[in-house]
Amino acid sequence: MIYNLLLAIVVSASIDSTTLMLGDQTNLHLQVTQDAQERVEWPVFGETLQEGIEIVDKTTVDTTTLPDGRVQLKQDLTLTSFKDSLFAIDEIAFALGRDTFWTEALALNVVQPFEVDSSLAITDIKDIEKAPIWWWGIIRWILLGLLLAGLAVGGWYAWRWYLKNRKPEEEEINPELLRPADEVALEKLDEIKAQKIWKDGKVKEYQTELTDVVREYIGRRFEVHSTEKTSDETLRELKPILMNGGLINGDASLNGDGKELYEKLRKMLQLADLVKFAKWHTTPDENEQGLTTAYEFVNETKIVEELKVESLEKSES
Repeated sequence: MIYNLLLAIVVSASIDSTTLMLGDQTNLHLQVTQDAQERVEWPVFGETLQEGIEIVDKTTVDTTTLPDGRVQLKQDLTLTSFKDSLFAIDEIAFALGRDTFWTEALALNVVQPFEVDSSLAITDIKDIEKAPIWWWGIIRWILLGLLLAGLAVGGWYAWRWYLKNRKPEEEEINPELLRPADEVALEKLDEIKAQKIWKDGKVKEYQTELTDVVREYIGRRFEVHSTEKTSDETLRELKPILMNGGLINGDASLNGDGKELYEKLRKMLQLADLVKFAKWHTTPDENEQGLTTAYEFVNETKIVEELKVESLEKSES
């Protein structure tokens, strides 16, 4: 370590290992401590540090400010050598103006890890030898491929046989679909009427249950899948049916005025939408009127057996 009292500059060099196996690597650490206003000229390194010692890698010069205001500069060089020898690493120079500062000299001993018999004659490189063919390995992979192919073909035929011979599963039929649509709807409306959950503040749930019953009935009675449509779409498809007297698939006509019934249904569905989506607060009379409209709609559009028989008789005549 070299220290200059006048300029307060310290330069140093250290090495991680002074003994190195041939081809191995070690790090050389360079360090300069100086005043903040000074500018020391850092040495520039190429691919070799000196003859026989190569520089594999080098870091950038790192600057750190010390507590006393001075700065410290560091750089690491990764060294290697492929020559069996004891090297004396020369001092490394750092310049500041006309002054030059040198690091201490270091030693690096590069050792040959194996002995070379120099008494043997130099021979040519051996020819490339061909590796023997591993027939059992090839046959094993072929057999494995055939086995996988056989399993795939057998699985495909087994699946075809299963699809051809399996018994069709009996579809579960909803018991409600076996009963008349109006009978199911009126039964559900009676349950809603008995509970009257809107009196407990559950207006949204009440309107939802009420319109669900009506929509399910419309889907079964008029084949308008109302549960999958908006209120406007439902009314749009239902309007020509009601305005035409309720005739659909040869069923009997309406028991009342179709136009008036359509308007009541429209008001009921729109009010329910306001409650469900716009947080509309209904009055007790509006809740009662919605239930009354649902009863009236089912009763006036249900299929009356007498009218159906009469319609069939007319068609036969």
